[in-house]
Amino acid sequence: MPTPAPKYAFFSDLARIVNAGQSRSVLVTGDVHDLFFVSDKPSRLDDSDIDVSDAAATSGGEYLPLMPYLCRQCDIPGVVVLVYELNGPIRCVNRDDRDRLRDAWITWKTGLSPDHFTLQALTDPDAGKKKQQLEQAFDQHIQGATGKPTVALELLRQLTLCAQHARKHAHRKSDGFKLIILIEAADLLLPAGDGDITKLSGSDRHRISIMQDWLSDPGFIEGEDTLILLAESRSGVHSRVSRLPQVLSVTVPSPDEQVRRHYIDWFAATRKKQGKPEPIIDDTASLGALTAGLSIHALRQLLVESAYTQKPITPGQVITQVESYILGQLGEDVVEFSKPEHTLGDVIGYERLKAFLDKELIPRIKATGDEAIPGAAIAGPIGAGKTFIFEAVAGSLGLPVLVLKNIRSQYFGQTDVVFERLRRVLEALGKVILFVDEADTQFGGVGPDAHATERRLTGKIQAMMSDPRLHGRVVWLLMTARIERLSPDIRRPGRVGDLIIPVLDPEPGSGDHRDFVQWVLKAVQLDNDSDAVAGLMELTAGYSSAGFAALRSRLKALRVLSGTPLEMADVSDAVHDQLPADIGPARRVQTLQALVNCTRRSLLPDPEVDDEQRAAWARELDMLGV
Repeated sequence: MPTPAPKYAFFSDLARIVNAGQSRSVLVTGDVHDLFFVSDKPSRLDDSDIDVSDAAATSGGEYLPLMPYLCRQCDIPGVVVLVYELNGPIRCVNRDDRDRLRDAWITWKTGLSPDHFTLQALTDPDAGKKKQQLEQAFDQHIQGATGKPTVALELLRQLTLCAQHARKHAHRKSDGFKLIILIEAADLLLPAGDGDITKLSGSDRHRISIMQDWLSDPGFIEGEDTLILLAESRSGVHSRVSRLPQVLSVTVPSPDEQVRRHYIDWFAATRKKQGKPEPIIDDTASLGALTAGLSIHALRQLLVESAYTQKPITPGQVITQVESYILGQLGEDVVEFSKPEHTLGDVIGYERLKAFLDKELIPRIKATGDEAIPGAAIAGPIGAGKTFIFEAVAGSLGLPVLVLKNIRSQYFGQTDVVFERLRRVLEALGKVILFVDEADTQFGGVGPDAHATERRLTGKIQAMMSDPRLHGRVVWLLMTARIERLSPDIRRPGRVGDLIIPVLDPEPGSGDHRDFVQWVLKAVQLDNDSDAVAGLMELTAGYSSAGFAALRSRLKALRVLSGTPLEMADVSDAVHDQLPADIGPARRVQTLQALVNCTRRSLLPDPEVDDEQRAAWARELDMLGV
């Protein structure tokens, strides 16, 4: 059965705003560069509540870019739709409307209707010539705005005054009309710059001034004409325009599963109708689910390739396409896809922690209901193995893992744009783990000493962590050796404060300590007899997991370089020769912070710890000057 045609919620929101007169200036942001379906019986601006869901809708329509889609939807009786594209002319969607608009312009400028000039021409030959000159002047104004965005904006503003005049002095209802003006690339037309308007070019400042005057004009605000600005991000449009209270926003989300499934059906049906090879699709529903995160453009590339090669689309192809598309949207310096090859079975030691992860954390990450967890913070000293262990968690889950590398941009306003792209990606993906290493440097504070961009970014991240719409779909795993530097709002319950997990060095003499020692000895083919294990345990008291890994690597190198098997004496000499880096005090502070911030008693080295011991940790931190 064909998938019903999509009904776009963003257009319903736009129609409601326009029809109710809630605002006369709307900023449409989000996935503005994708394709959108228009049925042969579209839901238009005047009847946006009609739901086109008949089977014929699958092939009875077409997918268009957003600007043509809006032009088609807004083209209704009594409305003149004007389009301004940055490098093109001001044009009417309906060609007949150009004459109507020109006549209204002449009446507004002269106070005389075109019919007056026609009648006057019967007795005065100059009247016909004057009308022709006025028509030519209007055409010159339209043509003169091409390639001159400042001139174009001022002309569009004047055309709204012209439309107001036409409605006010219309003898018949049909003489008046409403304007809907669509402007693309508003972020290029009215750039945010670095936030300081004095640093913008003169032409940029002039356009921003025109827009401020235009959108703040009471006649326009209370009128019936509408300005629709298209931009990928509200943050990309200068704040003197985007933050005007009368400017409302409508967000275009990435295509959901139903939209993707409809496009797959539509593409196959269209190819069949055209007599062209169709893509090889085993199951539309499965492909629609698997392509979560893709735009319609990116999905089309997969389908075109399959139709050309006549080979079925494989999950591997889809995953590669999703990764490529998301990296293209966000940039390789912002995120990367992680594909951990190891699982919890490859983690040495940490038996109590691994049992907790296996029995509680992993099931809660997989869950989608109220039992799902928004995320977890993982604290502990550097070298304790935080990243390796939780990469193993991700590897055990088989879910997409996005590693957040750097969300901040050196360019003003770009941080907000990157964040909005990230949010769209996360909303489009079905289930994803967001992995943030060194989280204390990624997310700043919200205090008065923090930079405005940092406060804004941290606030948005915090809101996203607790957004009910993302609950059960996005899981945040934050790694940090400096848990205290994370914002308290991030560490509260309902965000990653639900679960703050300490990852600490193996307790000397513990089973975990023994596991690491045996792992080291096995790597250099030394007998794991009790004496050897006990001896090395005594030598390595206080070692971190990174310390054990470094010792193991050195011993393997010594064995290769010497060309002979190692003896325990060689191991003892290597341990004795190794001097620890002067990071002990820092690691102690990090350990104490992990202990005092831990949210599960059962994850502490001593599950029976009392309040007195916790207070002692806090006092030690005070003594260390923290």
